Amino acid sequence: MSTAGQKRTRSERVAALELPPGPWEQVWIGLRSRDMLGRMALGLVAAVLMCLVIRAWEPPLPYRSGYAPPRDIVARVPFAKVDPEATKLARERARSLVRYVYVQDPVPLMELRAALRNSIVRLTAAETLAELDRSLWREFELPLPEGAAPPTPQQQEEQFREFRAAFAGQENLERLERALSAAFAVFEQRGLLQELDQAQGKGNQEEILIHPRGLAEPLQVVKVTEALIGDGTALQEALRAQFASEAVADRLFAWLKPKLKPTLTPDDTQTSRAMEEAVKAVPDEVVRYAAGQSLAKASERLTPQVIQLLEMEHQAAVAAIPAHQKLMRAATLMLLVFAMFVLCGIYVRYRHRGPVASPTRTVTMMLLAVFTVALARWASADAWRAEVVPPMLFGMTVALTDRSELALLLSAVLAFILAVATGHGLHEFLLLMSITTIANLNVGRIRSRAKLIYVGLAAGGVAVLLDIGLAVLDNQPLSWELLSGAVRSGLWVVAGGFVMTGLLPFVEHTFGVLTDLSLLELGDVTHPLLQELVRRAPSTYNHSITVGAIAEAAAESIGARGLLIRVGAYFHDIGKMLKPGYFIENQGSEASRHEALVPAMSTLVIIAHIKDGSDLARQHRLPQPIIDLIAQHHGTTLVEFFFDRAHGQKLADPNGGEVDESTYRYPGPKPQTKEAAVLMLADAVESASRTLVDPTPARIESLVREIAERRLHGGQFDESGLTLRELRTIEKSIVMSLISIYHGRIKYPEQKTA
Repeated sequence: MSTAGQKRTRSERVAALELPPGPWEQVWIGLRSRDMLGRMALGLVAAVLMCLVIRAWEPPLPYRSGYAPPRDIVARVPFAKVDPEATKLARERARSLVRYVYVQDPVPLMELRAALRNSIVRLTAAETLAELDRSLWREFELPLPEGAAPPTPQQQEEQFREFRAAFAGQENLERLERALSAAFAVFEQRGLLQELDQAQGKGNQEEILIHPRGLAEPLQVVKVTEALIGDGTALQEALRAQFASEAVADRLFAWLKPKLKPTLTPDDTQTSRAMEEAVKAVPDEVVRYAAGQSLAKASERLTPQVIQLLEMEHQAAVAAIPAHQKLMRAATLMLLVFAMFVLCGIYVRYRHRGPVASPTRTVTMMLLAVFTVALARWASADAWRAEVVPPMLFGMTVALTDRSELALLLSAVLAFILAVATGHGLHEFLLLMSITTIANLNVGRIRSRAKLIYVGLAAGGVAVLLDIGLAVLDNQPLSWELLSGAVRSGLWVVAGGFVMTGLLPFVEHTFGVLTDLSLLELGDVTHPLLQELVRRAPSTYNHSITVGAIAEAAAESIGARGLLIRVGAYFHDIGKMLKPGYFIENQGSEASRHEALVPAMSTLVIIAHIKDGSDLARQHRLPQPIIDLIAQHHGTTLVEFFFDRAHGQKLADPNGGEVDESTYRYPGPKPQTKEAAVLMLADAVESASRTLVDPTPARIESLVREIAERRLHGGQFDESGLTLRELRTIEKSIVMSLISIYHGRIKYPEQKTA
């Protein structure tokens, strides 16, 4: 049943009234959107990564060497400090108790015993001393006492007969063998040593370990004095014990003594292993500190040794913090960082929309921020104190790729995070924020390689003065340490300027931006594409140069990047070089090639120079902003000449098909930036102005206004962000440029002939 004719009551009319959503409702709607939820998730991930990097669950140590604390620093918890000197002495003592390991080889002694037996057999074979080789007997002669006369030949003969009688006969030789075996037994078992080995350092000087060759484990402990060869007294006593005649035993020892060689070889591997195990078994010697014990005096500068002591106390204090307190600290800091990221995201969404608002750029920026904090946290070590360099580089990067305002906002967030991470509070925050602000505001447009170095010098000077001023406010006494620390901070900042100069090409490539320095290099007329354009389509090249000059002046008049537009104008028509004869500026006096083509085909040829130019630009690796200018400088405008021709042919031939206007339009896109809009207008006006028969200022102004109005009403500037005020300013600039190009000239008189 229809209710159209029924009259509603006042309550029904009030209930049916729908008002726009309020502020909080708008916020709720925005938070429920998929895009906003995705960005908040990215911010939460970045906050978690940031907290992991700075170890948010642990409070930092807020002291550095050279700092003079205003009051005594005492231990919060008991802890122990390793005493390196005492530990070193204890380990050296343990090493000195380790016995050297030797390998015993009894074969040389066995061979020596056999050689002695053979010599005695040769000696007993002679009946008289005359029949014996004198050199053999000399080996058995006893050394003469000091001052004694040598024996006479008769005495020597008697001594020979007496010694020979002791071993004559097989029975005596067997007795000799048994006696020598018994005398040598102990030496063949424990070996002989010339001197104690010291190759592994000082070890046990009283005992050694001996094991037979081929066995891994030592078998016996031997006193050093028992193994040393020395003067051979031990062997001499062993021989005397086995022979009834001391004279016979002494003659045998006289033969043996010069032939005794060491049979013990040091086993360096086992000795070294034993010493290492002994050293490892010695625990560290420690000095223990009680809670409340003073660690540093008030107003005395902290030395590196005191800082090391404070670090030990800090580690012990952190270990004593309950797990739930650490978790609470980490969660609080993470929420705080996340809130700051959300505020930055709101600023970007509503105040700074553009390339940085894209998800890819957002992820890149967040990863760069996390990496910056990680690098700064590592560089903040007491030995370096270079934490100012990474945030400075980050701020300059954002200022170059986006805007200074965004760079300042993000730098403030990172400065706060680093101040919390290092524990240096307001001093650190003000220093980082001031230096990054000076660097960001002075970056501007980079038209020379020295620009970033000058920025670093300026920021470095500010860093020195600010570091000194903040230290004075913190009641730090003026001293050489304070001045040297401030100068070191300034030098780090200056070094950051040099580093940024080297990183500039990588920043441009990563973020797809162009600095003025790169544009100046790119706009060199010796570029291969421009040289080929000169060769194939010289008139198009001249047109491009003129458009570049006109567009640059117009862009500068509204604060846009004139250099970008000028370089883009040089390349905007490079696609025409593939088919130059189809464009009017390159035809000259020749007949137009379009006479033989239908309008639709001619339009395809004309429109193709946009795609051809973009492909050539990508092939030669031109930056994306230049490629965008090539693709957008015609927008979706109509190729009016061929559209009108097609329309005329349709009127002349009623049976022909309908003329589809979209066939005669450029594919677009429309200009997406102010620079692309300025280039579109300058290109159209420069081409149209060549058709003016008498280019007076009034006609030029009328032409410019007409073309600008046509582009405006055609919706070509809708996506560029161009305002009407800026459009009028651009028109005035283009008019002035064209008037300068077509200014009047004095007619010179013709040359008269004689």
